[in-house]
Amino acid sequence: MSSTAPDTSAVTFADLGLPEPILAALKDVGYETPSPIQAATIPPLLEGHDLVGQAQTGTGKTAAFALPILAKIDVARKEPQALVLAPTRELAIQVAEAFARYATHLPGFHVLPIYGGQSYVPQLASLKRGAHVVVGTPGRIIDHLERGTLKLGSLAHMVLDEADEMLRMGFIDDVESILQKTPAGRQVALFSATMPQAIRRIAQNHLRQPVEITIKSKTSTATNVQQRYWMVSGLHKLDALTRILEVETFDGMIIFARTKLATEELAEKLAARGFATAALNGDILQAQRERTVQRLKDGQLDIVVATDVAARGLDVERVSHVVNYDIPTDTESYVHRIGRTGRAGRSGHAILFVTPRERHLLRAIERATRQPIEAMQLPTTEDVNDRRIARFMERITESREREGLEQFQNLIERYEQEHDVPAIEIAAALARMVQGDKPLLLRPGAETTAALRSESAPGRGREREETFGPRAKPAKAFEREPFVPREPKPARAKPRGLTELADAAIGELEARVQTSRLEKTRPALESEQPGPGAAAPRRKKPAAGEMAFETYRVEVGRDQGVEVRNLVGAIANEAGLDNHHIGSIDIRGDHSFVDLPAGMPKDVFRTLQKVWVLGHQLKLSLVGEGGAPRPATHARPRPGDTHRPTLRAPVRASERKAAAPKRKPVKR
Repeated sequence: MSSTAPDTSAVTFADLGLPEPILAALKDVGYETPSPIQAATIPPLLEGHDLVGQAQTGTGKTAAFALPILAKIDVARKEPQALVLAPTRELAIQVAEAFARYATHLPGFHVLPIYGGQSYVPQLASLKRGAHVVVGTPGRIIDHLERGTLKLGSLAHMVLDEADEMLRMGFIDDVESILQKTPAGRQVALFSATMPQAIRRIAQNHLRQPVEITIKSKTSTATNVQQRYWMVSGLHKLDALTRILEVETFDGMIIFARTKLATEELAEKLAARGFATAALNGDILQAQRERTVQRLKDGQLDIVVATDVAARGLDVERVSHVVNYDIPTDTESYVHRIGRTGRAGRSGHAILFVTPRERHLLRAIERATRQPIEAMQLPTTEDVNDRRIARFMERITESREREGLEQFQNLIERYEQEHDVPAIEIAAALARMVQGDKPLLLRPGAETTAALRSESAPGRGREREETFGPRAKPAKAFEREPFVPREPKPARAKPRGLTELADAAIGELEARVQTSRLEKTRPALESEQPGPGAAAPRRKKPAAGEMAFETYRVEVGRDQGVEVRNLVGAIANEAGLDNHHIGSIDIRGDHSFVDLPAGMPKDVFRTLQKVWVLGHQLKLSLVGEGGAPRPATHARPRPGDTHRPTLRAPVRASERKAAAPKRKPVKR
């Protein structure tokens, strides 16, 4: 095997030789520079070499092989040109979604995930229609090869993703069998976190003079940096950050966001809430960047919201806190981020926001750094109010220490004598003048975002996003085992948690949907598909103490192959909602209706409008009075909408049954 040392110098995706449509898609998703594994593997893969890549999870491996494959795909040919083997269905879906995301500007591109536990019928239909890239688990791929329904005669690229996991799960014989059925001239890329002998034997037997890439993650983090995370609800992410900023005692702070646009939007919102904040990203001119950094050093700015690229080389001693508003997708970026604090021998604090779907990244960071990241509690209403009162008292003390109080004392004495008003009432009135219309204290007893996510939340009313309250006990879905640093071992227990809980939640919702189809109060579901102006199912007015819902229409349905789990996954992942925050779901022909909590924030509404499900945009709209859907006025068409690639998924048997024409009941 040939070996190469990766060049980790600063490069851009354009420097790697990727075509313009791929670069445009990367720009759309906000990716600015390649990770080390991407910078090292994309060029040799584009040149046609076989490759063995050794890198940990969370280093950007998916893009490392997906981008060069997409660069070589011939969209005019409908037969499979690339096959990706993944150990689990979750990873197969994740990889397929990544292909679809990076192929936004490739008209007519199709990727198909196939894995066990699904009906063969929709998979066969999708294979017959044609897919350029197939992503699947070894067992189901073997089944299709034996049936003759998956033909690899035109295969040009093959990827073994997480090969050591496939070995651990007993798939290694299936992997070798599949490799033997592929054309001799295909390109093979093998990625693995470890290199046991069985994996090396596969590389020796089936790869031709492969280039070897080894990425050693930086695992050292400063011991004087306290690391904490909060399992956040995307629906109130900004409110959680605001509450933390109010309670935490910090000098200077850097908040990391994933994209340039996110830095600008977040900086603007924090400034509107009274924090001295500025954005720092790649679009900012060098002169303005230098002014921003100098203002942070001088104390004129307290918070800088930055991207990873813009924060490189940023060295400001007064930065006491780093907040990962968006979790980094690779461990090296995390180490770099928190390295901005705890400098010059000072102690530092790093706070990480983690959504439920990102918990695997949290675990990857802990494994790579060999340090636990402790869970933090969202500050309660009492915490925030105590802090506000303390700051108010400090302002009084600071004002008393200034010169020139005599003239104000004379005015107060004069007012007291003329109006016969006690000095305490005058002081309170002056404080009210200074405070303005904004309440000094949060309203006691208000719900917190965390409380809405707890198991007791279904019985509580949903508050507006600017209200806070005491934090309830977190739901079991977000309880974690304490982290214990350990050496890598050849086998581990079956992981539990997110996948099982998600399956349970989706199963519960599907049962709810099936029940709703049988309700006599919703006869429209038993008739033929209604037109765009047909009345949407209505939810009864909630009783006291129940969560209020509103009905939204989305422009995807059975005609697009959409299932309940697709809608639940898309909405829950983008908005950070739990299953009890998603009400009834009615899937119809070319559209569906979804009940979501009332009073959805505008930024979440805009986000959900732009979400893609199976290659189609949701185009979320609130159903107006009389059942007529209210047209969306926020969303703007994104480039390439007419050529959005499809991510095909099978249709459940229950969904096909519901979609079949139904006989009208005979009146007797």
